[in-house]
Amino acid sequence: MMMAVWFSMSFSYYGLTVWFPDMIKYLQKQEYSSRTKVFIKEKVEHVTFNFTLENQVHRNGEYFNNKFMNLKMKSMVFEDSLFEECYFEDITSSNTFFKNCTFIATLFYNTDLFKYRLINSKLVNSTFLHNKEGCMLSDFSENSAYMIYFVSFLGTLAVLPGNIVSALLMDKIGRLRMLAGSSVISCVSCFFLSFGNSESAMIALLCLFGGISIASWNALDVLTMHSVGFLNALCKLAAVLGISIFTSFVALPRLCPSCSPPGRFAAGSFLAFKLPETRGQSAAIVWPRP
Repeated sequence: MMMAVWFSMSFSYYGLTVWFPDMIKYLQKQEYSSRTKVFIKEKVEHVTFNFTLENQVHRNGEYFNNKFMNLKMKSMVFEDSLFEECYFEDITSSNTFFKNCTFIATLFYNTDLFKYRLINSKLVNSTFLHNKEGCMLSDFSENSAYMIYFVSFLGTLAVLPGNIVSALLMDKIGRLRMLAGSSVISCVSCFFLSFGNSESAMIALLCLFGGISIASWNALDVLTMHSVGFLNALCKLAAVLGISIFTSFVALPRLCPSCSPPGRFAAGSFLAFKLPETRGQSAAIVWPRP
């Protein structure tokens, strides 16, 4: 029974711990894509672009004798467009592509617009000079790394109140009641995942889940006296399975992660009531005879 409780807790907890940051990143990407500006059949002549171009899609455009100088291109897509006698200088780009475009008498100087960004595009009398060197991360978002650490920090910080409360109430309500009760509340909180349609809502649910579920872990640690090594190995196995499975839930409806962990928590809660109460009991250690 203890093995089943450990496995159920580890599978759900570590799976959701990995799923939350990925889901928040997915929601950020969706929200960013919803703000994409689309320009169709625009004609631009004799214009100098020296400012940041971000999150735009240009289709069937015509650009004649334009200069793109000292600027950043972020999430820019040009489709079926014509660039004639244009000049690109000192360009830094991320997630920027030219699809089915035609470049006539165009010069690229000190840019990272490598040819792999020109998808099915034609180059007529066009030249690349002094391309930027180094590792260019085209899909890198400046806020991605920050958000990953920030969300992890908030999730860890939310555990502190749960640790304090569980420490104060451990002997008053008992290990089994705390383990089962915390598992039940964690199970219920998982059903609210389907309502997390925004970044702030998912962060709040992450903090709520972490603050509640930590009491289960504290009670489980107190209950587990023997076979710690084997159970810990089983915990790591369940954690690996949970991480591997929950990463595939990001693009799926939120009903999937909101249904799977509650089942594990419910099973762990049910089995927790079957365990014997260890409060006030001494553990007898029997040494083998020589």
